[in-house]
Amino acid sequence: MALTPALSEKPRTAAESAAPLLEVRNLRVEFPTRRGTLVAVDGVSFSIARGEVLGVVGESGAGKSLTGMAVIGLLEPPGRIAAGEVRLEGERIDNLTPEAMRRIRGRRIGAIFQDPLTSLNPLYTIGQQITETILTHLPLTRREARERAIRWLAEVGIPAPENRIDHYPHQFSGGMRQRVVIALALCAEPRLVIADEPTTALDVSIQAQIITLLKRLASQHGTSVMLVTHDMGVIAETADRVAVMYAGRIAEIGPVRDVIHAPKHPYTIGLMSSIPKLGEGRERLAQIDGSMPRLTAIPPGCAFNPRCPRAFDRCRQQRPELVRVGATEAACWLYAEKP
Repeated sequence: MALTPALSEKPRTAAESAAPLLEVRNLRVEFPTRRGTLVAVDGVSFSIARGEVLGVVGESGAGKSLTGMAVIGLLEPPGRIAAGEVRLEGERIDNLTPEAMRRIRGRRIGAIFQDPLTSLNPLYTIGQQITETILTHLPLTRREARERAIRWLAEVGIPAPENRIDHYPHQFSGGMRQRVVIALALCAEPRLVIADEPTTALDVSIQAQIITLLKRLASQHGTSVMLVTHDMGVIAETADRVAVMYAGRIAEIGPVRDVIHAPKHPYTIGLMSSIPKLGEGRERLAQIDGSMPRLTAIPPGCAFNPRCPRAFDRCRQQRPELVRVGATEAACWLYAEKP
């Protein structure tokens, strides 16, 4: 079911359509503490094209969720953006006032979080919550907003939406609540959606439905999606490109097919090797020895060097930048030009 474009939407020129929707340049997120400043995201750069799904994957503590929260302007104090830029459709948004950023959230950037109960107010019907979001961002009457809310509930697969719109969040299953949250994030037709672990709390069959839904909405509505997850299976099914994060930096980024089937960074290789494959008779899964370093103990050089089976002296002394390796980019000294 196709929805009409937002009333304030203007046709885009060819140059605007070709330009990235989101650009993140050298993003640095810090947390000041009594013992010093902790760097949680360090020099992260990437872009997302219009209608593209970028997966961001990594272990817990890699900085992937913080990157998404920085983009949408929802960092919890004392967390702060200490350096870098975030540009949405060419406009810098990381230095806006809280009020200006509030107007962008919902209208130009939507958010889908892991637990739908944290996104929905239990005291209001889902119709009230979606309608108020629409009225906040679009010049519609209350009746038009309600009709639009019903259409969006149908769009995300809520059965009998004209009846369910007056139900409360507790009257929906977990999978249906997540569909409501997706409708809430998309009802004002934002250009970009930040989806932070949107399938983690759901069972496998519901996960597949939500993945299919996100892909369809991205292709039909031209919505760009930044999909944050630790699940490479979700990334493989959903994303066009993937950024693999480790200790606050991007270790590898490229087309999802290349990163999965021909990974270049030793960390990505380890991640891919740890995923069981159908038909293989291995008794034990491969594993990456050690664990992600704490923010207070990130080693010099490449942060992965204590766990890397191919580390050498330069890895322990100098931090590598992303370099082009075939179809992907990897931050690894194995691919540096020989001096």
